Amino acid sequence: MNMGEEMNITEDEAALYDRQIRLWGLDAQRRLRAAKVLLIGLRGLGAEIAKNIVLAGIKSITLMDHTDSTEEDGCSQFLISRSDVGKNRAEASQENTQRLNPMVEVVADTQSADEKTDDFFTKFDVVCATCCKQTTLLRINKICSDHNIKFFGGDVFGFYGFMFADLGEHEYAEEVPKPKPKDEGGEPAAKKAKTEEVEMVTVKKSVDFSRLQTALQIDWSSESAQRKLKRTPNTYFIMQVLHDFMEKHSRSPDAKQKENDIKLLIEQKTKTLEKLNLSPTLISDDFASFCFAELSPVCAIVGGVVGQEIIKAVSLKDQPHDNFFFYNGIEGSGLVDRITSS
Repeated sequence: MNMGEEMNITEDEAALYDRQIRLWGLDAQRRLRAAKVLLIGLRGLGAEIAKNIVLAGIKSITLMDHTDSTEEDGCSQFLISRSDVGKNRAEASQENTQRLNPMVEVVADTQSADEKTDDFFTKFDVVCATCCKQTTLLRINKICSDHNIKFFGGDVFGFYGFMFADLGEHEYAEEVPKPKPKDEGGEPAAKKAKTEEVEMVTVKKSVDFSRLQTALQIDWSSESAQRKLKRTPNTYFIMQVLHDFMEKHSRSPDAKQKENDIKLLIEQKTKTLEKLNLSPTLISDDFASFCFAELSPVCAIVGGVVGQEIIKAVSLKDQPHDNFFFYNGIEGSGLVDRITSS
């Protein structure tokens, strides 16, 4: 679907989405109502994203996950009941996702994203990939970029979380304040300045995003990168350590073998930072103790941001985050940062 294409809203939908239509307008709601979304990964973060965009009123969502639910899902995956432990995550999440909004088509897909052909991803307007290895994220991002599909990636590891967005060449509308024309007669100039009124006007803007690969292939030994280093959130580098860990061990850090995985994470930190031409002291070894499980508050924060950004991307309303959002629960900080080698 062309992102500018819109769908007519029925009376029932207008009543259901009344508050949203008042917030971002009928045209934006029509665009949402036409959007087909693929959500990969139905753990805690995926559940939060699904909730946020289904309630917003998209056309359809395909829940994709090839893994089975575990007892750990009870901590953050509210779409899966405890009686569904051992069942496929996508199928176990489908019913409760559908209950959130009967007007949205909800489909479960139990295959792995790595098993899908490139053509599969081109059926969607937005692809959001969570719980994926970095090689998977890079592959899907390239497919989406080549076919003008909005791409989001993200994950949560204990106290840390991130989102990456690539919307390609993205146009959007934003309301900005504009001073009202001055009345030249009447009150003194000093008094006029204090009472000057503004009106909100809608202006069209655009932003050009970069691919994930470009955001990761930075020569940190260069002089320009070294100047940016102090301003770059350390969660960006922790994210790379965790992705390298996932590539090597084909899993996330496991709380059931926490002591051993802490050692593996510290070893991986040294290797990853050396690969990036950075000192291993850039990240304290303490980080490794806070990378386990999906904490529900962190999932809620990162999932809220991802859901918000998907809504903004589809509705073409308001300035999007370009291109990373990082959350560090140890510091209690959330930061948006544009990181690219170009």
